Amino acid sequence: MKVLITELIWNEGIEELLRHGFEVNYDESLWNNRVKLLQLIKDYDAIIVRNQTKVDHELLTAGTHLKVVGRLGVGMDNIDIAAAKKRGIQVVYGRNANATSVAEYVMTAMLSANRPLHLADADIRAGDWNRKKFTGGEISNKTLGLVGLGEISHRVAKRALAFGMKVIGYDPFITEYDHIVSETGIHLRESLEDVLTESDFISLHVPLTPQTHHLISEIELKKMKPTAYIINTSRGGIINETALAAALNSHIIAGATLDVLEVEPISPSNQLLSCENATITPHIAGLTDESQIRTSLLVAKEVVKIAKGERSLCVV
Repeated sequence: MKVLITELIWNEGIEELLRHGFEVNYDESLWNNRVKLLQLIKDYDAIIVRNQTKVDHELLTAGTHLKVVGRLGVGMDNIDIAAAKKRGIQVVYGRNANATSVAEYVMTAMLSANRPLHLADADIRAGDWNRKKFTGGEISNKTLGLVGLGEISHRVAKRALAFGMKVIGYDPFITEYDHIVSETGIHLRESLEDVLTESDFISLHVPLTPQTHHLISEIELKKMKPTAYIINTSRGGIINETALAAALNSHIIAGATLDVLEVEPISPSNQLLSCENATITPHIAGLTDESQIRTSLLVAKEVVKIAKGERSLCVV
């Protein structure tokens, strides 16, 4: 079995593949060389990717020996699932492996929004000692609104509740009897509008689909409290960035923390860069050493299972 890895993977995953006798070709920049990728793929039984490699109909057709695609993460917008299934190629993913890391990122975003310690530190280093300016606020008794109620939201909610927050959520596929509502302590709302109008912090946890593209745009932003913050760790494109920049510059909302953007890496012309109340990070919410070891190992193990004709619980 020959495995092609086109993006960053932790060594533990490679070692797992080698331990099972697989031949591994690892080039973390290969995703950016489409011509070379299309030439190489015809000789491989498996390909392991992140979110940059376009596993589309063209690539799947060129991969005449492909049996499995491994996704080092959970988002599937760069993989043509229908085309893969049509060709009998199974797709496995890092199910829940980075959920804790993303949940901790969301908590960090909320705490940093209320108490930006890095700004206080910079102020002191500039020669000031402004205690009033950096008084900040508490997240206790604030309302966190979760849009999309999957595993990450479940873990965010548990942590937020421990901080004394009220947690509400909206997901058209979740009922009041699902565990995230009945056991975690989230108060279910009937509409996205309810979450937007009630929340002090809004965290997005939905996949990018035609239905969720620009789910948050000008109308939705205007429904939020002027003191509210929005956090996006799901996918770029869920928020209309032009509308968000306008809302931030006009102080329609207080701020935004964005780990994902419609175009990554960010373009120097992106208007969000001029918004002082926007915090932007380079798609790192799920990137911790612990989560990447788990993800790399999990995906490698699931690729091995498929290659051996065994059942995988991580098949899309």
